[in-house]
Amino acid sequence: MKLLQERIRQEGLILSDTVLKVDSFLNHQVDTQLALEIGNEFGRIFGDKPITKVLTIEASGIQFAMAAGIALGVPFVYAKKKKAVTLAENVFSAPVHSFTRQETYQVSVSQKYLGPNDRVLIVDDFLATGAALVGLVDIVKEAGAELVGVGCVIEKSFQEGRGLLEARGIEVHSLARIASMSPGVVNFVEDSPLIQKV
Repeated sequence: MKLLQERIRQEGLILSDTVLKVDSFLNHQVDTQLALEIGNEFGRIFGDKPITKVLTIEASGIQFAMAAGIALGVPFVYAKKKKAVTLAENVFSAPVHSFTRQETYQVSVSQKYLGPNDRVLIVDDFLATGAALVGLVDIVKEAGAELVGVGCVIEKSFQEGRGLLEARGIEVHSLARIASMSPGVVNFVEDSPLIQKV
């Protein structure tokens, strides 16, 4: 997605060879038009599959899961990082380690909103180590639902996340795949097609 790549080049702050800050337009302040275009792109990529739910994890994936849900005409569900007192019913859960926060969360989804009749597309903002996405994959599996694929806005292709997902036979599509980066420089993977099925 060229538009997304250009925004990363123009506004992304590369703090090190592993840390990219995109909070001016993606995950703190959100460019709503760009978020909708990202959702439309996921809708185009996965629209031929009979998806019933889009799943993400709070908080940075919510706007993209919502946009994808709108494009696909289905609800989206987000895994909560902390169990609220209102979430008293049975849940599916998995541990997830956050690279950026250096914390491990027990994320959960109510069993009312995910079940064996669902065909799920997972959407998230970043694919790096893959920890959050593997946790969501485990929740889908625990629910007995069918995982259709994973869509990520930005992928750090030099980290192990894609490999972990593909080793499980999961279809992965990322809209901007970064091959390498250093302060002031970002290099994107320019391969086509980006959808790979193992």
